[in-house]
Amino acid sequence: MTCFGTYEARERRSKVALFQRPSPALKEVLLNLHRAEKPMNIDHHLCEIGSVRYHIESSASDPQQIHLSMSIPSLSQGLVISKPGDRYIILKVKKICPGAVDILDSAKAGYQLTVEVNLAQIPQGKGGVKIITAIASIQSTLLTSQLKEVVCRFKPQDALQGTYRPIKIDYHPREPFFVILKPHKTNVVFPMRFREPSDVAIAVSFFQELVDVGSSAALAKAPPCTWSPIPPPELRGQPAEDLSTNGGFVSFDILPHHISNKQLDKTLWNLLNFNAYVKSHVKCTRGFIQRLMRKRSDHLVKVLHGTGLEISNHIEKAPGRRWTKKFARLLRLKNFKRRCNDISRMITRFHYRIKIRGFSHFQHRWCAVPKFSCARYTKLE
Repeated sequence: MTCFGTYEARERRSKVALFQRPSPALKEVLLNLHRAEKPMNIDHHLCEIGSVRYHIESSASDPQQIHLSMSIPSLSQGLVISKPGDRYIILKVKKICPGAVDILDSAKAGYQLTVEVNLAQIPQGKGGVKIITAIASIQSTLLTSQLKEVVCRFKPQDALQGTYRPIKIDYHPREPFFVILKPHKTNVVFPMRFREPSDVAIAVSFFQELVDVGSSAALAKAPPCTWSPIPPPELRGQPAEDLSTNGGFVSFDILPHHISNKQLDKTLWNLLNFNAYVKSHVKCTRGFIQRLMRKRSDHLVKVLHGTGLEISNHIEKAPGRRWTKKFARLLRLKNFKRRCNDISRMITRFHYRIKIRGFSHFQHRWCAVPKFSCARYTKLE
């Protein structure tokens, strides 16, 4: 098994993997193979958020042929996973680059799709990077094809009975959302959960602002958005663990023009990643608030320890509040030691004798203390 990229690169990929269609890890592996000067044997496994798995195989005897297998979990119970022969998937793959990408009839065991990539048909430069980026986006096509089957399979008999059964979609672990099919629109409901109370406050403020902005005239074509602290009536009868939230419920009304041929892929991909986008927004907002608070506390420390500013102006100060506290504590300790030394010197000076030349000889000769005998005496009665 071969690994590509450093720790920093993997961290950078993990931050953007939630929103980008192409898989950053898969894209990096394919680019390294395309730019490799020496042939190598590759047997590489990848796993991403949402239980998406990849298997990349390449032989040193034929380095231009790569077999890429993908495994996509089912988004909903009872939903049939799209097969490689589906017309929607075939059209999307053929648009990438004719002759460079081909779907194999039989997928590798344990995977839903196996694609053969011919690196010799992929040009160098920006054109090759664009094609490899499209190859790394095939997994998003498989995911959106499943959600497309859910959104576009409305049954008229459900409308006649007056019941609209919610369909549970499990894309992110422990963060499901519900799709409710209706005759003229599709409701998508997201139960929002957060760990920290501060995250709940930030998220609720964001949802309220999203509702206000979404109802403006400038965004009249966007899906209408609503937020409620309690579940909507359509979710009655669902398990309690799916409805126990601390961030409320966000609902979007998907109209027919939102899932037209041009807007279908974009709309479905945004719905799949709405939870991840909210979590990322909350995390960035919390970090921004913490930076402002740290900056404010640093300013207050400088004001409280203004005497240390005159000395610290000539010293190169390292960033951070911890260094400022240590410097202020060290400055107070030095001042205290200096004052203690001054007081000790004054006290010691009082005990010194006044020295006069020749006075010691005069003292021994004329100021001698007489000696008394220590003979025994008799007590008088």
